[in-house]
Amino acid sequence: MSVIVVGGHSRSVGKTSVVAGLIAALPEFHWTAMKITQYGHGICSANGKLCHCATDDHSWAVTEELNRSGKSDSSRFLVAGAARSLWVRTRQGMLAEAMPRVRQEIEAAENAILESNSILRFVRPNLYLTVLDAATEDFKVSAQVYLDRADAVILHNGKNNVAWRTVSLKPVVAKPTFRIAPPQYVTQELVDFVRSRLLNAHATN
Repeated sequence: MSVIVVGGHSRSVGKTSVVAGLIAALPEFHWTAMKITQYGHGICSANGKLCHCATDDHSWAVTEELNRSGKSDSSRFLVAGAARSLWVRTRQGMLAEAMPRVRQEIEAAENAILESNSILRFVRPNLYLTVLDAATEDFKVSAQVYLDRADAVILHNGKNNVAWRTVSLKPVVAKPTFRIAPPQYVTQELVDFVRSRLLNAHATN
């Protein structure tokens, strides 16, 4: 069993599209996919809606996606061919509360692919891919913290003006870099790299 984590420095840089693309390109791995969302104050983890609750039973929730409409991120994973798709929701900073269930799902999977940066605090994947778009200024703290653990970078093409002023990319300068041009978020080179790394991981287990 192998685990891939796909992270990124901000929202809307293509993390979900990368996960869906890899699932579709590598169907032989029979993926269990997880979308991990951490909500801020005033949002209920049970359903992702506005809430004023402060009870412990609303601190996290895990839902198996069954809808194949493709309208939600977790639904897109199913449409792409995932064997199972789960949506993990927690309050900001409380992912640890959900980890026993998350680990249970990972251990039960043939192979798992997770969309998250923060999960790296608890899981050491076989492969961590980070998606970077130099035109998007925001750079999450979680993405900065784990940047040196990236095995490869997926970089939006054609962005010459780097928006980041206080973030050093030295940790990934020597890492394999795969340039993408949306709407294509997964290239054949990236697929071959991921397949090779996972097959090597399986061979050594």
